[in-house]
Amino acid sequence: MNRDKYDGALRWERAAGLMPGSQAKQHAPQGAFVPDTMHDCDQVAVVYNKGETPPEITIKQVSGSVHTVLADGVAVAVIARAAGPAVSPEDVLLVERSI
Repeated sequence: MNRDKYDGALRWERAAGLMPGSQAKQHAPQGAFVPDTMHDCDQVAVVYNKGETPPEITIKQVSGSVHTVLADGVAVAVIARAAGPAVSPEDVLLVERSI
């Protein structure tokens, strides 16, 4: 995925699913929904701690058009699409959390 294409429209201030700053260090990767208002193509981000190896992203089909996003085997998001292609690991943004 070409991140430059999306970075200008991603609404990080409206990301859902992130913990407050007081609990910045997490023991496992964390999923977040990031709205994209300009491209009508919302994103899923997986946030991991600075200095750690980026998690391996895999996608598991639950049923029909419902898929689970896994980071190092742990479910971080469930995506249901009415139309269009299924999400792929390349569609998931990896974000390093500075702590």
